[in-house]
Amino acid sequence: MLGAIGVVYGDIGTSPLYAMKESFIGPHPMAVDRLHIFGVLSLIFWSLMLIVTVKYVAVAMRADNRGEGGSLALLALISRSLPGRKWTASLVTMGVLATCLFYGDAMITPAISVLSAVEGLTIVHASLEPLVIPISIAILVGLFLIQARGTARVGAMFGPIVMIYFATLAALGMHNIVQHPDILTALSPSWAIEFFFYNPKLAFLAMGSVFLAVTGAETLYADMGHFGRRAIGFSWLGLVYPCLMLNYLGQGALLLGNPAAVENPFYLMAPDWARLPLVGIATLATIIASQAVISGAFSVTHQAVQLGFLPRLKTLHTSAKAAGQIYIPAINWTLLVMVIVLVLGFQKSTNLASAYGIAVTGTMLITTVMLAFLVFQVWNWNRIVAALVIGTFALVDGVYFASNITKIPDGGWFPLVVAAVSFTILTTWATGRALMRKSLEESSVPLQVFVKSAASAFRARGTAVFMSSTADGIPSALLHNLKHNQVVHERVIILTVKVEGVPHIDPENRIETNDVGSGFFRVILHYGFMEEADIPGDLARVTDAGGPFNMMTTSFFLGRQKLIATKEKPGMALWRERLFAWMLKSSESAMEFFRLPINRVIELGSQVQI
Repeated sequence: MLGAIGVVYGDIGTSPLYAMKESFIGPHPMAVDRLHIFGVLSLIFWSLMLIVTVKYVAVAMRADNRGEGGSLALLALISRSLPGRKWTASLVTMGVLATCLFYGDAMITPAISVLSAVEGLTIVHASLEPLVIPISIAILVGLFLIQARGTARVGAMFGPIVMIYFATLAALGMHNIVQHPDILTALSPSWAIEFFFYNPKLAFLAMGSVFLAVTGAETLYADMGHFGRRAIGFSWLGLVYPCLMLNYLGQGALLLGNPAAVENPFYLMAPDWARLPLVGIATLATIIASQAVISGAFSVTHQAVQLGFLPRLKTLHTSAKAAGQIYIPAINWTLLVMVIVLVLGFQKSTNLASAYGIAVTGTMLITTVMLAFLVFQVWNWNRIVAALVIGTFALVDGVYFASNITKIPDGGWFPLVVAAVSFTILTTWATGRALMRKSLEESSVPLQVFVKSAASAFRARGTAVFMSSTADGIPSALLHNLKHNQVVHERVIILTVKVEGVPHIDPENRIETNDVGSGFFRVILHYGFMEEADIPGDLARVTDAGGPFNMMTTSFFLGRQKLIATKEKPGMALWRERLFAWMLKSSESAMEFFRLPINRVIELGSQVQI
């Protein structure tokens, strides 16, 4: 529970810094009076109840893929349970789109969180305002710089710091609630209903800002594999939810007595002497929230690479004990550049709030659609119960998504542009790989035919391992080796790495071997989409493919294809073929990705048209 509080709830825990303020002075300002204060608080309470408690904790977290959660894990779970259905392609598209929307969220969260915390300096003293941007950028640059060193040691402090932060939220809230105890009646849904009846249009538009209180909820599901469903659920119900609501109610009580405090109710809840320390603890909390999102971006990218939606990217392990702690330089520096652009471009957290929300609501709406497939087709719930549950989720998510769409002109376009670019990259790579594999298969020959034709070739001593992207046919490197070198090794291993639709594979199910005859063996190594491939380590466990492996007498042959974009074949648009060719050229070498011994690798190149 302590670990879950430190990592999972950093994002949603920092929402009180800006959610209440933006509801009143955001893109659609409204009067700071009793009806609107109570209406907003009622919407926040019941949104957290329906979206976080019911949808994610009670329902979505039951949809685990062998303990793992998140959009790609849910996609893999449904695809494995219902293979070959006509709507599988649409489901894959939705899962990829949810992943792309997450990248937009991963850029905005560090920027708005750190900015909103550092802006507390202006409440301490107005003369400190010029320092807000430089300090925010310095904190963010420092945060991204430490990623390469790993966050294991820093992570050990996350839980206690966030615990102190949540205790501070609760204490500030209770201090102000005592002044206006009638604010507790805002928990009644009647206030939200009255708000909508009084001014339906304004209430609908206000939901775009109210939703800021819910951002970070999807992290509960995505991080389920790290802490478990029970730890996340108990910590939400027992600590996080009560502390958040106490703080929101405290902000509402403050506004009842002092409407002018709407400029920054979070910091103005505290007495003058406590505001500077509050800036410090809030800044630490936002750094932790940002760290969780950055780590999530690394994890999601790794899953996308393993599932074939992104090229191989250089991935470094920052912990000898925890396999999930990884660092991907390309993602780290891209996020840093985009976060700095956001801070310099939007300047204030109020401006960034308009860009925040649409990506999260889109992800939540997609999750609801995928859950619908799960409860109707896989779990086979009672139709009426399933329709009521999914219908409620769809209504809430749909209204919030529609409200956030109104923020597109004010900055909501940014995460949509990021998602569109990411979606183009992921689908181009997946489609290009499929086309290239098809092109290579056209020139391939059946393994049995090749074994017979190679019988007369000279057999060199040692073992040759040829990497093959498919478990059928002959890899191009093997064909080129025989064609140009006129030689075949005594033992030939055709090796395929196959990533399954589950997070992890049991060690006893890792290796699959097949003796083809004449010294040829086909070996398939199965991995989960959250695992790292370690080919030398796993080959050392193979005993039924012509004997044990000695790395000093084993050569690894890799095929490196140079793609030629052309209009001659009906594949992708020419610009997408060129994009795929650039991605193929820029991808990390299979030698490094699969941890092959550097001095035992031979690459054979060929040209391919798609």
